[in-house]
Amino acid sequence: MGLRSALGAPYRGGVEWLNPENAVAVATALLGVLVSVGVLWYERRVPRRRRIGYRVQMDTPIGSSVRSGRPNFRLGLFNEAPEMSDATLVLLRIENDGSQSIADADYTGREVHGLTAEFSGRTVRAIAVTQPPGADHLMDHFTAAAGMRHSEGTIHLPRVPLNQGQHFKLLVLLTGGPVGSPVTVTGGIRDGDVTPNRAVPTDERLPLFSRAARLVTVLLTVCVVALAAIIVTRGDHRPPMGCARGTLTLTGSTAFEPVLSELAKRYEQDCAGAEVTVDAHGTNAGIRSLAEAGARSRGGSPSVIALADGPKPPGRPRLREHRIAVSVFTLVVNDAVPLEDLALADVRRLYRGEIDNWSRLGGPDLPVRLVSRDANSGTREVFQRRVLGRNELANSSRDCTTRDDRDAPVVRCELDSTRQVLQTVARLDGAIGYSELRAGTTLKGLHRLTIDGAAPSVDDIDLSDYPYREIEYAYTYGRPPADSLASSFLAYMSRGPGQDVITTHGHLPCASPRGLRVCGEDAP
Repeated sequence: MGLRSALGAPYRGGVEWLNPENAVAVATALLGVLVSVGVLWYERRVPRRRRIGYRVQMDTPIGSSVRSGRPNFRLGLFNEAPEMSDATLVLLRIENDGSQSIADADYTGREVHGLTAEFSGRTVRAIAVTQPPGADHLMDHFTAAAGMRHSEGTIHLPRVPLNQGQHFKLLVLLTGGPVGSPVTVTGGIRDGDVTPNRAVPTDERLPLFSRAARLVTVLLTVCVVALAAIIVTRGDHRPPMGCARGTLTLTGSTAFEPVLSELAKRYEQDCAGAEVTVDAHGTNAGIRSLAEAGARSRGGSPSVIALADGPKPPGRPRLREHRIAVSVFTLVVNDAVPLEDLALADVRRLYRGEIDNWSRLGGPDLPVRLVSRDANSGTREVFQRRVLGRNELANSSRDCTTRDDRDAPVVRCELDSTRQVLQTVARLDGAIGYSELRAGTTLKGLHRLTIDGAAPSVDDIDLSDYPYREIEYAYTYGRPPADSLASSFLAYMSRGPGQDVITTHGHLPCASPRGLRVCGEDAP
């Protein structure tokens, strides 16, 4: 199984970047960088120009020659003045639409006036100056002494200082020419020019964004929306860093087997060319299998990882440990025994054979049946080391029901797996056993026991005195090569997706903040 990229190509052990998501992301980033650099260059290199813009906002006939839509009916303001029969009224707006304010000294003409407005083919009859609210001071500049005058079709305008965005208007009465005759405004501006501009929806507000700004905004929006759509609609997920090819065997703890099985499946899905096999037969069997594989490898590190419930036994110097998680275990008892809590001392008495009937602990009149794991079990070793402080009794029954050894104080049997222990405890009245915490909730007919009032729980393991817990170790034979599947899987298991799987199965990852403290305190 292998993860395929958005282009359909399988992941090959590195980060596959050539896909639509990354292409759009790179394009968006480049566009953003280019826009930023362009704006910075413009601000530093392109001088901020002064500019006066003008436009005709109204040009309409008002003379007696104007006709209405009704026959033999004339409209006009000057019916009694034949020389005004072709009169027109023009509203001319002049504004500072540049990036800097304009002072009277910024006009560069030699004459007293600053600007010249020409109405081609028409004669100026009268002028009225208007200004926006709050700019009454502008009227002080429209005087003859400041250069305000007109002759024929020309108006000379004074050097009016205008702040950025400020404007004034000329309402001009004209004769002698048709509506729509050219209107031009000329003059010299220091570091600037005088040009016609486009009309805007309102007189008082300039466009918020230029055409270039709107174009860049649209492009960036399209890129971001496309990137978001790709991320939302993609059905795959990103492969982890450091995938490796090859085969790997995971062995050891049966209590940790559910975690290993899910991690192996996920790794194969994420990393093409990897085959991970789970072969769990108990902690001790896994340690022996790893040591034998290492001996056959002639000094190398075989592609085997052994998971162990607790530290390795002595006499295995070549095995290298990796702390993976804190596992919590629990005692389980058949539901025919309604007890919910046992004192630690009573647990030890039960497993020494000193109590053969539950009635001696306040329970029902049922014989005690100890359902245990075999000698390969790490769960059993943790129970003996952390709870009993000694080894369990010898096996006395093959079917967990009848006593094969008549001299044995209680019925005690050994089974090969946690699942078998749970099934047997749930089936036999008076049976008690132990298992990994999450496994102890999967079957009906049994329930967990607390010890000295402390409940088996991962949530408060760093604050609890609950004794039946242990560090889960991953062992390799020496140090596997950095680019090997064993090294890659160890990293995958300890970080990222591995921590999520470990937590889901009821363990505390050693790499988490709480896990670092507990794993350090519980280590031998």
